Amino acid sequence: MSASREKKLRQDQTASGYVDPKAEKELEKKKAEKRSNLLYSIIGVLFLVAVVVCLIWRSNIISRTATAVTIDGEKYTAAEVNFYYQSVYRSFLQNNSYFISYLGLDTNSSLKSQTVNATAASMLGVEEGSSWYDYMMDNTIKQMTMIQNGLKAAKEAGYEYPAGVEAQYKDSMQSLKDTAVGSGTTVNKYLQQNLGSTMTEKVYGQELLRTLQYQSYASAYSDSLTYTDAEIQDAYNADPKTYDRVSWEYVVVSGAAESTTDADGNTVQPTDEESAAAKEAAKASADKILAAYKSGTSLETAAGSDEKATYYDTRDASYNDGVIGNWLYDDARQSGDTDVLEVSDNYYVAVFHKRYLEDSDTVSVRHILVTPEAGTKTSDDEGYDEEQEQLKAAARSKAEEILAEWKAGEATEDSFIQLAMEKSDDGSKYTGGLISDISVDSSLVDSFKDWALDSSRKAGDTDVVDSTYGSHVMYFVGTGLPVWKASVVSTLRSDDVNQWTNSLVENADVSQSDFGMKFVG
Repeated sequence: MSASREKKLRQDQTASGYVDPKAEKELEKKKAEKRSNLLYSIIGVLFLVAVVVCLIWRSNIISRTATAVTIDGEKYTAAEVNFYYQSVYRSFLQNNSYFISYLGLDTNSSLKSQTVNATAASMLGVEEGSSWYDYMMDNTIKQMTMIQNGLKAAKEAGYEYPAGVEAQYKDSMQSLKDTAVGSGTTVNKYLQQNLGSTMTEKVYGQELLRTLQYQSYASAYSDSLTYTDAEIQDAYNADPKTYDRVSWEYVVVSGAAESTTDADGNTVQPTDEESAAAKEAAKASADKILAAYKSGTSLETAAGSDEKATYYDTRDASYNDGVIGNWLYDDARQSGDTDVLEVSDNYYVAVFHKRYLEDSDTVSVRHILVTPEAGTKTSDDEGYDEEQEQLKAAARSKAEEILAEWKAGEATEDSFIQLAMEKSDDGSKYTGGLISDISVDSSLVDSFKDWALDSSRKAGDTDVVDSTYGSHVMYFVGTGLPVWKASVVSTLRSDDVNQWTNSLVENADVSQSDFGMKFVG
């Protein structure tokens, strides 16, 4: 059959519905191959998607970027919330380090599985049996809301952040990097080891800067609050015990019975009879000391012959709600009043001198601290003391060089502020080394406080003062309010700032995402 006739036959067969078995088999094979290729393509795509999802999950991108909290329309990722959560939690541990065991908090276990015991509930003002995690999260949300709305208020007020904010931020980030390198790891890995798997250097830096900016504005807001003399006097009159001071002498006679040891060296606690006898003897001693004082012997001399008696002379006692405080601050108390007061196992022989207002002026100074470098010897090594003296002398020389540099320049308070930010080893460097409202009550090292409170001091005075911390380049700023007025103003400011911060948090619209919150804590 010719080729043309064969072609014509196939066309006629196709038109009539006839299919060549060989051709049909070939067609089905090709269709099967096409389906198989398509199936493998789909499987390949799904496998690739699964791999990508797995990699994304393992990289914590989802957990870091998932929205966890929304405050007044502003969204926060799980990583950002974790920054504040860890801040609140660690601050709580630091502030309550002595009470953690009493609070029943296990720092090695998840807070989500722990509940607040009766002691913690009473101390914190929360419900017994509530979750520790919820307690920390409530405070986390409050802190985030406060910072968010505080920064908004700063922007509306046109507040310009001082240079110290940026300087503190840069130093903090550099310290973080140095610590990570010293630990043999990257910054991100170090943060994740210490603050959770969602933390990154970017998130940490971003939220740290926001926190520092808020603190700066809050401090500026507090400093901006002023009060009239009438307002200060009214606040004092409402609670004079808080601001008055007392001068008195006293002797403490111990009435505690001493424990003994048995033949095996075990401690034996005193019996009730022994404890009662010890207290009775202490009372007799206290009465004897008071009688000697009333007969003309000084209180210190009267107490000197009794090994269980200790003499004290206090010129600036403050009020406390107890046997001693209530006796000293009784409105009927007169100079020269005496008494024997029972406090627990002890007896106090008290001599009242006066109740008064501390009206000496507070002062403010700026300083640049130069700390001695670390030595190579331990305290047990020969030559340790000599090395320490050399290091202290070197710090002193450096402080004197800084003072000389300041004097050779503009020699102004502004130039001192700049040097403090550049060269001081003290945390006050970020506010130009400023220490405000120094008074006789201030808990500063004696050499520092004595220089600042020298009555001959005048604005602009400078010097180098040594202390247990190193050498201080000092700059005297000036005097402020009398001590008692400064104390009243401090209380008023504290109350008003608390009201302000509460207003930042009140009525905030807060929502939490169940998915995002899985990665917090």
